[in-house]
Amino acid sequence: MFNAYFFFVLFAVIGIYLLDLSGRLFNLSAMRPDLPDEFSDVYDAEEYARSQEYTREGTRFAIVQESFDVIVFLAFWWLGGFAWLDELLRGFAEDSLLRGLLFIGVLYAAAQILAQPFEIYSTFVIEEKYGFNKMTWRTFVADLAKALLLSLLLGVPLLALVLFLFEFVGGLAWLYGWIAVTSFSLLLTYLAPQLILPLFNKFTPLGEGELKDSIRATAEKCEFPLTEVYEIDGSRRSTKANAFFTGLGRNKKIALFDTLIENHSVRELVAVLAHEIGHYKKKHITQALVLSVLQTGVLFYMLGLFLNNRGLFDAFAVEETSIYGSLIFFALLFQPLNKLLGVGMMIVSRKNEYEADAYAAEVTGHPEDLIKGLKRLSKENLANLTPHPFFVFMNYSHPPTLKRIKTLASVPRE
Repeated sequence: MFNAYFFFVLFAVIGIYLLDLSGRLFNLSAMRPDLPDEFSDVYDAEEYARSQEYTREGTRFAIVQESFDVIVFLAFWWLGGFAWLDELLRGFAEDSLLRGLLFIGVLYAAAQILAQPFEIYSTFVIEEKYGFNKMTWRTFVADLAKALLLSLLLGVPLLALVLFLFEFVGGLAWLYGWIAVTSFSLLLTYLAPQLILPLFNKFTPLGEGELKDSIRATAEKCEFPLTEVYEIDGSRRSTKANAFFTGLGRNKKIALFDTLIENHSVRELVAVLAHEIGHYKKKHITQALVLSVLQTGVLFYMLGLFLNNRGLFDAFAVEETSIYGSLIFFALLFQPLNKLLGVGMMIVSRKNEYEADAYAAEVTGHPEDLIKGLKRLSKENLANLTPHPFFVFMNYSHPPTLKRIKTLASVPRE
């Protein structure tokens, strides 16, 4: 058990935990009671203090949850949990494919069960305390049931296909697995707006009026292939606001949360949407898709190299090798590289956000509209205005709002 793979996984798990913990502690230490001057027109002292307390409470909660997860994993590992589960299922199911689905399914179910108390506390205690939560218990349970059903209907067949390929196809299984997962992801991206998202939210075509006219005019100016604008009943779950595009190719749709429409002016909303169009025009969406596909390919290729690795199974005290065991143990071995790839993706994403901001400022000719929108969103979401640079480097897909508005403030106005 105590071989090189054992210590590599051990150091990976503990090292990543300590890295994330350090980032969170640095983030807390960076908080100052003085409101940045740039936000003086949006916040008052009481609101700013409340946003900082929200950050502190959320950070402390995240530390507790992450500590719990690491302790449970290490205990399960060191007490022989993986070996016990494998032996139990070998006596229950002779077919390796069925056994693999059960093995991974049991681990997934256990992780979900352990995560639910934290999800409940986050939603019904912390988010409720700060006025964000609008979700009822009925909606919470319904969402959980729908997510489970989707996992069964979509995730299980895909997992079965991957296990089958590595079990029976041979040396090129990694390539076929990569193609299968990529094809599935693209299909899901195309079908999600029509089949999956409406299971969780109601999409209503935006009514005629100034907002819709302004959105369509901006889309035409940007030569953006917009087909429809929807309003989403996001207020059923939270007061937090959001907006996004759906659809592939020439079939683009805009979705606006009702909370966003309610709290922002037409010019602010148009600026936010121009930012999103900027991602499309600058090819950021295509870039992210290509990087994701390549990352998946690297993962599958490396998985192929570690199939039925005796040393890796010894590290987890499992006697018999298997494809499903290889999949789980490789995922644990892959953590440091996955973390590094994730940080790289964050760097690219933050650069793209600046470019999309610049595009929105250029298209609208009024960068102050996007600045106002960003400030208001920060206030509504009680965002941390002064995150630590290390925490930003490790975790932020968007630059801190303060840096974004300073950059936008330097853009010439009409």
